[in-house]
Amino acid sequence: MNNAAQQREALRQQQLLRSLWRRSSEPSLALWLRESGERVAQGLAAYRGNAAAIAERALAAAYPTVQQLVGGESFAQLAHAVWHRFPPHRGDLAQFGAALPEWIELDPQLASEPYLADVARVDWAVHTIEQASDIEQPPAGLALLGQIEPAHLRLRLRPGLALVASRWPVATIWQAHRSAGADRFADVRAAFAAQTQEVALITRHGLRAHVEPADAPTAAFVTALQRGDDLAHALEEVGDALAFDQWLQRALTNQWLQAVEPVPVS
Repeated sequence: MNNAAQQREALRQQQLLRSLWRRSSEPSLALWLRESGERVAQGLAAYRGNAAAIAERALAAAYPTVQQLVGGESFAQLAHAVWHRFPPHRGDLAQFGAALPEWIELDPQLASEPYLADVARVDWAVHTIEQASDIEQPPAGLALLGQIEPAHLRLRLRPGLALVASRWPVATIWQAHRSAGADRFADVRAAFAAQTQEVALITRHGLRAHVEPADAPTAAFVTALQRGDDLAHALEEVGDALAFDQWLQRALTNQWLQAVEPVPVS
């Protein structure tokens, strides 16, 4: 498909998606659909009738932990509300739902679950990194670490790798919902009792995401790299609290690192 055809298909999908949450079709919609007349009206009516189910399935795929926490019926209502307030703008429904954490945070009905928005952020980060493209192994430019001073190097992390800082034990909550233990929520109860705050580190092992609590030096170092700091500044951020050789070995083993790049000379 050439560029012009791709652009036309993208516009057609956008027009179709817009029509799914409006009560009447736009006059221009017929220009973009492959059918016309009564068949268009019937087709759109069928799509609208299934919109709530479509929204629920799409959001459940991205936010399984949130769905478990609030229950199926409440999640279905939440999905329906988000579909109408923040409808998708592309045909790929896997990208639908990025606004859910903010929606949860502002919804007074969910104020009694203050950790839920951050759990949703972890879910979305997991969803994002599992869709990210594979990275080259070993990372491009790895040899530069032994050739160029840290002040003139930048480490680029793999797409989708994320940190979610929270006042709540969000990594422990996420892990508990994937445990098969007899008392899988024991660690969650202990973390709440201790008022534990966590920074969740979301990475990818193979095709699956991995979530763990990040210690303070790792969180600060990863944040500096994501900010675009050169390696020297990122290391200064954490000082002696981080052993870079150990971090690098872990990053290479777990495919956190996408590339080592020289910093352009200004």
